[in-house]
Amino acid sequence: MSAWAVIVAAGRGARSGLEQNKVFFEIDGRSVLSKCLDAFEASGLVAGIVLVISEGDRAAYDALAEREGPHPLVKRVVYGGATRRDSVRNGLMALPEDADVVAVHDAARPFVTRSVIDATLRSARAHGSGVISTPVVDTVKQLMPDGSVTTPDRASLRAVQTPQSFDVKKLRAAHERAFEEGLAVTDDAMLFEHYYGDLKLVTAEGAERNRKLTTREDFDALNRQAAPAMRVGQGYDAHRLKEGRKLILCGVEVPHDRGLDGHSDADVAVHALMDALLGALALGDIGKHFPDSDPAYKGISSMRLLEHVMGLVRQKGWRVVNADVTIVAQKPKLSAYIPRMRENLAKAMGVGTDCVNVKATTTERMGFEGEMIGISAQAVCLVRQ
Repeated sequence: MSAWAVIVAAGRGARSGLEQNKVFFEIDGRSVLSKCLDAFEASGLVAGIVLVISEGDRAAYDALAEREGPHPLVKRVVYGGATRRDSVRNGLMALPEDADVVAVHDAARPFVTRSVIDATLRSARAHGSGVISTPVVDTVKQLMPDGSVTTPDRASLRAVQTPQSFDVKKLRAAHERAFEEGLAVTDDAMLFEHYYGDLKLVTAEGAERNRKLTTREDFDALNRQAAPAMRVGQGYDAHRLKEGRKLILCGVEVPHDRGLDGHSDADVAVHALMDALLGALALGDIGKHFPDSDPAYKGISSMRLLEHVMGLVRQKGWRVVNADVTIVAQKPKLSAYIPRMRENLAKAMGVGTDCVNVKATTTERMGFEGEMIGISAQAVCLVRQ
């Protein structure tokens, strides 16, 4: 049995005043949706995610995944319905058979913490439900049908959020009944309470930060926050030219009478770039992560190694802003291949090609590059949190 999450991102967010679905809004260079998915991935508490989006946002989501990198926990993407209730129901129907508890969460809450997710899932397993809640800090007035006003005891009031976690079978059954009866609800907690007459509210550290991004003021406030942390990395590598080897640079095979010698495909430019990325995050160098004594890396494409390094970058909570690579070679001429090189690197790093520069230069026949003994490369990158 396993815990899964259904993350709902199918709304339009009209109150945000944005031209697009608010989940695609960038916070420090990463979308609200990606930050939400990152939080669940970092928690290590769910086996997979069913992502619910609107059919009209499919192209925007695919572009986001291409730009910001895939989210390995997103196992299934389904389309939402006419209401939030319908969207959640569609997500529940896509859960695998071994899912016993599910955390239903709004993508517009990207600041959810591991402790919050854990508290709701634990309660769902123990009691059938677990809904994160916070005390109400304002005095609440209730307007009665006759126009009179009453004041509920604030100590007895709770504001509920998502995630809201439940026993999968129970929540599915409740949604099926609600669908058949046309029951209008604002969230799954209300639906579960209606059919089962009980609901477990939980609290956890970090719940006060688990706010939902709703209005334009919410997004403007994010833009006014302090600039994110940034780091610069620098890398250098050199390889000897050798007959009988292919010349691979930035994942592109370049016709030449010799290729670069090395344990992998010896893509000197990608090696320099990987060292720059690892250096920016103080993670050592490529020799530490991909030792030439390990047969697993014999002849491997350096582009695959770059994908692994980018996984480390994202795991640490960073993203690439831009990168600049310089290849130093007397021959061959590389200008015709540079556009493809930039495309390869941009795709691997999850950025646009306008964020990647590749240059080629000679040394006027000086040094080992000028004497065509080998080729070197230098790289510099900027990453931000």
